[in-house]
Amino acid sequence: MRQPRHEKIVQLVKQHGYMSIETLAKELDVTPQTIRRDINMLAESGVLKRFHGGAGNGSSVQNEEYAMRKVWNQTEKERIAKLVAANIPDNASLIMNIGTTVETVARALLDHKSLRIITNNLNVASIFGNRQDFEVIIAGGVVRPVDGGIIGEATIDFIRQFKVDFAVIGISGIDDDGTLLDFDYREVRVAQAIVEHARQIFLVADHGKFGRNAMVRMGHVSQVTALFTDQRPSERLVQELEAAETALYIAE
Repeated sequence: MRQPRHEKIVQLVKQHGYMSIETLAKELDVTPQTIRRDINMLAESGVLKRFHGGAGNGSSVQNEEYAMRKVWNQTEKERIAKLVAANIPDNASLIMNIGTTVETVARALLDHKSLRIITNNLNVASIFGNRQDFEVIIAGGVVRPVDGGIIGEATIDFIRQFKVDFAVIGISGIDDDGTLLDFDYREVRVAQAIVEHARQIFLVADHGKFGRNAMVRMGHVSQVTALFTDQRPSERLVQELEAAETALYIAE
C-alpha cells in the first residue's frame, strides 16, 4: 500500500523527470535506504522506472509484461473486484475490456446469475466459459498474443452493435487532471467505443495507476459513471471527479 511519502516521490519524479536517491532522501528527510526501498516498490508497481542511483518516469510508450501486471497489487484488485460485483445486479448486460483488473472483476462476478457479457478479452471469456446461465459473446478482430486482447476495426464495428447496462473497463494510467491514458491506440479506440455504448461505465484501477505514464489519451474521468479503486487519489483528481459528478468507490 502506498504511503504519503510514496505519493511525494511520484510527484517529484514526475515534475523533474529524474531524481537521485540522495536528493529524494534530503527532500523527504529520510535515509537513502528508505528511499531505495520506496523506489523498488514503486518500480514494481510500474509507477516509476528504477535507474542506477535514482528514479525516473515510467515508459510512456510500452506497458509492462502481462505476467508481471497480473500479479501486481493482486490483493487490492480483488477488493476492487468485490466492490464492483456488489454494484452489478443479476440479469444484467455488460461489456468488459482488456486488463488484469477487469479479469479479476470477471472472477468476482461468477456468483451472479444470468449475465450477458460482451468482451474483447479472451481471458474474460475463458473465466465465464463454464457458466450455463451466462451468455458470452466474443468480439471479432485481431488477437493480441501478449494478453489475449482483441483489437482493431472489426472489434470497434462489433461493439457498436450493442447498448449494454454496464461497461467494466481498465486503464493503464490516470493523470492528476483526470486524463485516462493507455499504451496501444488500437486498444484505446475499442475502449472509446465501449464507453459510447454502455449506460453506466465502471472504471477499475488500483492505486498503482494514479500518475502512471502512458502516451495515448483514452478520455477523461468525466466520461465514466464511477471510478473503483483501493486508495483515495490525489486531491486534484478527487476535485476532477467531484466536478464531473463521477462517483468514487474506495475498496478499503
